[in-house]
Parts: sequence; C-alpha cells; structure tokens
Amino acid sequence: MNAWQRCTVATIAVLVLAPAAWAKGSGAAGGLDCLACHGQPGFTDSSGHDIHIDQKQFASSVHGALGCQACHSDVTEFPHKLPVQKVACSTCHSDEGSGVAASVHKTVMSNPSSPACLNCHGNPHMIVPVHDARSPVYALNLPRTCGSCHGNPKVAKKYGLPNVYSLYIDSIHGFALTRDGLLVAATCTSCHGSHKILAPNDPQSRVFRTNIPSTCGTCHAGIEEQYFQGAHGKALQTGVSDAPVCTSCHTAHSIESVRTAEWQLKTTAKCGSCHQGRAKTYEDTFHGQVTTLGFVVTARCWNCHEAHEILPASDPRSSIAPANLTKTCGNCHGPVTKSFVSYDPHANPRDRRHYPGLYYTARFMNLLMLAVFGFFGLHTIMWFIRSMIERRKSEGKGEKAASE
Repeated sequence: MNAWQRCTVATIAVLVLAPAAWAKGSGAAGGLDCLACHGQPGFTDSSGHDIHIDQKQFASSVHGALGCQACHSDVTEFPHKLPVQKVACSTCHSDEGSGVAASVHKTVMSNPSSPACLNCHGNPHMIVPVHDARSPVYALNLPRTCGSCHGNPKVAKKYGLPNVYSLYIDSIHGFALTRDGLLVAATCTSCHGSHKILAPNDPQSRVFRTNIPSTCGTCHAGIEEQYFQGAHGKALQTGVSDAPVCTSCHTAHSIESVRTAEWQLKTTAKCGSCHQGRAKTYEDTFHGQVTTLGFVVTARCWNCHEAHEILPASDPRSSIAPANLTKTCGNCHGPVTKSFVSYDPHANPRDRRHYPGLYYTARFMNLLMLAVFGFFGLHTIMWFIRSMIERRKSEGKGEKAASE
C-alpha cells in the first residue's frame, strides 16, 4: 500500500470515527486530521516534494501547541483544496519580518526558489527555541548555518558576498566557540544582528565604521571604555570618520589572539599604516631593528603608548607623559633614571630642523663610511692591478729564462 492509499484509508477512518473532532475545530487546528495524511511516511505532493510531518517532532517544536491552522489559515475543510497558500511567517513574527524586509537578505527572501526564513530556521514543523542545541541558529550551530551561504563560493559569487566563513572559523572567536564550546563567544549575529542585517556602508548598520566600537563593546565593555578615552576614540566622536576603530587593527573576521608572537610582530606595521613617519623612525632604532629580525621580546608601539587608551604626551595620564616615562620604560628595563628616559625613541636623522645635531652627525657618519669604503675599495682595485702586472712580469722572466 503506497502513501496515497494509506492516506485515503486514514481519511475515511477519521471522517467515520472522529467527525465530532472536526466539528469542534480540533481537526486542522490540533493537527489530528492533517496527520491522517501528512503523518504517513513518504507522503509527497504532486511535484514529488516530501510533505510528511513527524508528529512527535512537530509536537515538541515551538509551533506544536498552535496546531496546523494557525499557519495554514486557508485550510478550512478536510480534505482540503489545492493548492495551499504559502505561509507568511511575518503574520505572527511581524518585527522579525519587517527587519528582514529592510535587510540585505531581502533579495534572497523575495526569490521564489528560496525557502525564505527556513534558510536559517530550518523545517517549520521542527523549529525549536534558539537556546535548544537542535536549532540551526543555536550559538554552536549558527556559523555553520550562515556558512551555508557565506562559505559557498558559488553563492558568494552570485550575490557578491564575502566568503568569510573559513576566516571566522580560524579566528579567536571561532576557536572559542567551536573548540572551547564557549557560548559567550561572538558569532555572526553578535556583530551583524539577527534579522535586520544591513550593509556595512549603511549608517544604521551595526558594522558601519562609526558603530563598530559600540558593537564590539557589547562584549568588550572595558576595552570600549578605554578606547573612547583615548585619542582614537575621541577623534571618532568629534567626527573624524577615518579614525582607527577596532577592525582597523584587529580586522573583521580573521581576528587573531593578541598574545601570539605572530600577531605581535605585525603590530608595528598596522600602526605604521597610519603613522608612517613614526613607524620609519621606530624602524631605525634598536627596538625596530630587532623586531624586523623577528624577536618578540622587545618594545613595540603599544608597549609605550598603550593599546586602547592612547593619550598624547601632554596628558598627565598618558603613559608617555614626562612624569610617567620612568615607569613606562621600567616595565621592560627595570629601575631607570631620568637620564635614561631622556632618550628620544623617534628621533629623525633626516629632520635637520628639529634634530640638527643628529642630522649632521648622521651625515658625517655616512660620509665617513663612504670615504672608508671608497678608500679601501680603491686601494683593493689598485692592489689587484699591481698584482696582475707583477704576475705578468714574473711570467715573462720565466719564459725568457726557459728560452735561454
């Protein structure tokens, strides 16, 4: 007996044995009559799509208590007419529906071949609460759910999406979630929101440049406070749109642990992307040169200037304020004197106006080096020429003696 035959038998049984149930409204509403057909394994529609519903799974879902007719309101008789109207989730979930309608997912949602909300939430008859580990949008499952599109090269190319799934999985947030199982780790929705996901260039987007510190601050509250007390945060608050924000230094998806040697070795280059002049003078120092050689244990920008609460030297709270230099330098060098901290870590030998002594000393040393190498180079060349002449003379005398 196939599925349709079983459905026919079940339908007759329901109509004969339970007419009162339908009359009382518990048929379609309670799912008793609907499952007479849809409860049959292998039950499909005319297109071959599986429309079988597992009664136990539906009963345990968030929609189980509502019954069938709450969503399929056009089904008013048993058996029902075809075709059945498409269910609009926004009928009940109006806030979520309006959010998605204003989001970047609107194009995908309006695609007739796309199952809309079900792309993220799964089978509507099996939807469980977001905190249930079986849910596709449960924290541990969410990156994989988003990655079904954002990690698919074909889909990414079709819609012009960034392929960020693998970057996130290999990041410190991804490690914390997938390897350590930390549910508090940042996931896609932590930064982008859940339904009203806007493009990064939209001023209302959670990942719009000026909104990024506040978005990151929902988890990193202490760092956010330090950032806005520093020069970068104050510049952003005064309207400097290109002021550095979290992603300027940490990137957006492939965020690394700041405790790794690999990340620390790259910090001077990150700072130097904005502070090019300062980065150049740093590279001329002992600190900069050993960093270039790959040594981790040496001072970098954030060791002196702090990482987030970066303040100018004129601010008494700054780590590089004259009164605080002995403490700042002492973090690496131990107890130091005022004479020790008089050293200028950004002295520029190419700046004659501000550093005339260093400028002329550097020029003298360069000329001295050229003179030394020039003198000994010339001496070597002349010595080589003389040796060749003497060698030929010696060979000529030998040939003359041999002929006699």
